[in-house]
Amino acid sequence: MASFRPLHDRVVVRRITAEEKTAGGIIIPDTAKEKPQEGEVVSAGPGARNEQGQIVALEVKAGDRVLFGKWSGTEVKIGGEELLVMKESDIIGIVEHAAAHAKAA
Repeated sequence: MASFRPLHDRVVVRRITAEEKTAGGIIIPDTAKEKPQEGEVVSAGPGARNEQGQIVALEVKAGDRVLFGKWSGTEVKIGGEELLVMKESDIIGIVEHAAAHAKAA
């Protein structure tokens, strides 16, 4: 990816593409696919300022796998790659991997 640093509480997300076949093996054409609502954080801004003027750091960081709203973000092309730029508040949550839960238990 070309060098791009989001400002404030903005986050750059790379969509994680959905499976292109159904369980029965039927190939789904691009026109019938819904855009995935899951992605990987590529980069994140430093955070937004609170009422006292202090920067409040973001909870997400590069490498986090996240879920976001269907209509969230602005689609941009950076270095030939299609990405989304959105505010952290558009992110619903961080997807935790099952392996991480197994280690904690």
